[in-house]
Amino acid sequence: MRLEENGYLLRIFIGEADKHEGKLLYEWLVIQARQAGLAGATVLRGIMGFGPSSRIQTSKILMLSEDMPVVVEIVDSKENLEEFLARVENAIVEGLVTLEKATVRLYRGRPRE
Repeated sequence: MRLEENGYLLRIFIGEADKHEGKLLYEWLVIQARQAGLAGATVLRGIMGFGPSSRIQTSKILMLSEDMPVVVEIVDSKENLEEFLARVENAIVEGLVTLEKATVRLYRGRPRE
């Protein structure tokens, strides 16, 4: 797959424990992105954060949260990401979604054996 230099980055900020259809939401989103043929997706786990509820989650021992913030990052064209978001946005009950321009400098996979 070729990815144009003028790509876009979709960021979905959600909680680690958020679910959709019985699956963890971040897992479901990555599977949906793969099935949609998007260029790539990564899930990042935060060590501290807060969202629309203003409840702080932290990984500090005395305040250990079972619902840490996670960010799902997906890179592709703007058109593909807009189409993907239209399909999955109803699954995001609480969170934040951003879309920004990204200059793709390198997109390379391993050669298939």
